Amino acid sequence: MITEQYPIGPFQLPTVISEEDLLMATEQLEQFPSKLSDLVANWDDLQLDTPYREGSWTARQLIHHIADSHAHSFIRYKWTLSEQTPLIKAYDQDGWASLSDAKMPIESSLNLIQAIHSKLVFIIRSLSTSDLEKAFIHPENNKERNLKENTLLYAWHSGHHYAHLENLAKRKGW
Repeated sequence: MITEQYPIGPFQLPTVISEEDLLMATEQLEQFPSKLSDLVANWDDLQLDTPYREGSWTARQLIHHIADSHAHSFIRYKWTLSEQTPLIKAYDQDGWASLSDAKMPIESSLNLIQAIHSKLVFIIRSLSTSDLEKAFIHPENNKERNLKENTLLYAWHSGHHYAHLENLAKRKGW
């Protein structure tokens, strides 16, 4: 269901992840950094300090959150590919969004998102089918998530937050 909280709908994992699903997700991950940068390139501090929806983080905090979250995701790929079904470390995203770096200019996070996605897409494209089936354990639900699923999740996460910012710009007439 599409709502202000879920502008592209909540994440729904397909029963079977096809080669086409994975290709589309990888392309979305590849295109996301420049698409995001283009959207917010001319936003001033007032715009960046506007909540993207009522009761939410500011656009600035959201951009920093994307960098933080996608950095975690990238490290999860590395752990999963170098360890046997690792238990990953969760983090308090609201706590991180309240730290001082969530108020700094967005350029460093935009650069980080670009670098992470460049490396991540390179890795994903180099993986074999069996590598994509490798999984990590998330401590919040103690369930395994394989790299195929994680690829689709983070493509969705990219589109989800892009839509938040795009909707903010539309609502405000930016």
